[in-house]
Amino acid sequence: MEYTIRKIKTSEYHVLDDFLYEAIFIPEGIKAPPKEIIQKPELQLYIENFGEKKGDICFVAEAENTIIGAVWVRIINDYGHIDDETPSFAISLYREYRNKGIGTALMKAMLDKLKSSGYKQASLAVQKANYAVNMYRNVGFEIVDENDEEYIMVCRLSNQ
Repeated sequence: MEYTIRKIKTSEYHVLDDFLYEAIFIPEGIKAPPKEIIQKPELQLYIENFGEKKGDICFVAEAENTIIGAVWVRIINDYGHIDDETPSFAISLYREYRNKGIGTALMKAMLDKLKSSGYKQASLAVQKANYAVNMYRNVGFEIVDENDEEYIMVCRLSNQ
């Protein structure tokens, strides 16, 4: 499948609503929550006023003139928060584009950008049951903490 990865345009920031929803891990056999769940404050912090904070960076994957996935980072106090110098990752693709290497390509593009921008590390939180844990490990993330449900993972950029 042909696709390109590029920086998001300001006029496209609205698509982050869709990708925030798509980023919610739904375990097998569990009904998906209503889309309105992304209005909760703990989720809005990933996208609210995106582009206005230092460290807001987003890349999208595009196929046939349609955005099919996004990876974005922000320095926020979220589930995977490490410190005020470490960007937190969010990534998702529409279901039909998963397991094709696109997510890995998006992650690598963002890690390269963060490294070239002088960041020392990046973090994320992921449910232990999420199949994406292996992808995160494959691109360099390591588990640094965990609770009953989630891993906190960090990718150290200075050693990549």
